[in-house]
Amino acid sequence: MQDADQERADRRMDDVDSLCRLCALGDLTEGQPHRVEIAGHDPVAVYKVGAEVFVTDDTCSHGKASLGDEGELDGFTIICTWHDGAFDIRTGEVRALPCAQPIRAYPVILRDGLVHIALPRG
Repeated sequence: MQDADQERADRRMDDVDSLCRLCALGDLTEGQPHRVEIAGHDPVAVYKVGAEVFVTDDTCSHGKASLGDEGELDGFTIICTWHDGAFDIRTGEVRALPCAQPIRAYPVILRDGLVHIALPRG
C-alpha cells in the first residue's frame, strides 16, 4: 500500500471501534479468495490482487454462498459460482445479475505483515 493510501486508511480508523486482525499477508495467494471467520461478526473474504489486499463480506447477497470458499476472482471482480452473480471487491458494488444488493467492502490496514480491517461502529 502506498504511503498516501495508508494515511487515508489511518484516517478512516477514526470511524471504527476496533481494528480486527484477519490473517498474515503470507497466508494469501494472489487471485485466490480466502474466507476468514471473525468472532462476533459475519465471516469476510480476503483477496490479494497484485500488491493490494481487499476485504468484503463473505456471503453473496443473492444465494448465500461463501465467496471466500466458492467464489472465483477475476481481476477486481469476485464471481459467485452458484448463479454467476458478481461484485467489485474494491467497493462491494454489484457487477452481474442475479445479484441486486451490494456487499460491504472494508477498509484494509496492512501492518507488520498482517492484514487488518476496520470494523464499523455499532
